[in-house]
Amino acid sequence: MGAVLTAVFAMAGLGILMSLLLGIAAKVFYVYVDPRIERISDQLPGANCGGCGYAGCSDYAEAIVLKGAPPNLCVAASKEAIENICSILGTTVELGERKIAMVFCRGTLDKAKKKFVYDGAKDCRAALVSTGGDKECEYGCLGLGSCVKACPFGALTMGEDGLPKVDTTLCTGCGNCAKACPRGIIRIVPVSQVTANLCSNKERGKQVKEICSVGCIGCRICQKSCPEKAITMIDGLAVVDPKKCKGNFICVEKCPTGSMQKIFSEAA
Repeated sequence: MGAVLTAVFAMAGLGILMSLLLGIAAKVFYVYVDPRIERISDQLPGANCGGCGYAGCSDYAEAIVLKGAPPNLCVAASKEAIENICSILGTTVELGERKIAMVFCRGTLDKAKKKFVYDGAKDCRAALVSTGGDKECEYGCLGLGSCVKACPFGALTMGEDGLPKVDTTLCTGCGNCAKACPRGIIRIVPVSQVTANLCSNKERGKQVKEICSVGCIGCRICQKSCPEKAITMIDGLAVVDPKKCKGNFICVEKCPTGSMQKIFSEAA
């Protein structure tokens, strides 16, 4: 009986000792976590899209509190969420203009010629590396939907015409789709931009016409007709400066191939 009681007391003493040691360790190794980090993280969408430049929403929240990162970098956060974050920080910030993804290719299945029938992996980068893509246009959309898979908000779908479609009500402008596109035909543009040359082919006009009926042929008609001088030629392509463009759409009307298009405005 004495041996049993000795064992019980020994175990009880050991338990008390371990509790004390754990308590001391907790105090010694305690790391203070600013409660604002969790509060700010709760305001963020949790999509971890990386559009802010950080690995995820938690990392961004930590950077806001500990590193002074701007509270308006989250492209997916609502105006109310950003205002709440500012309230938590006791500061104010100017909200930037909303941006959305735009597909700079109009080479649909019936407009752009193909070299062969592709039957490989349904991945744009894999197709580009293995075969160079099935389109004769070396700058056009590969049409395999890598951008769709990369979008964390479900804002992109593949159309029956072979090109991705952007739902502007869901798009946050995070840029994941642009990063996933190996040909760089998806770009993030401000919603205030009203016109754009939706072609990425840098070849000369004759070569473009031979492979795509809606490609930019570098004729400069749009540039010459623009009263605001908002269009410049870069690498043979007409490029619209959204800051200068007033949306008179003369360039759209004059474009012989239709590569110059009206795009989403601030109403988008």
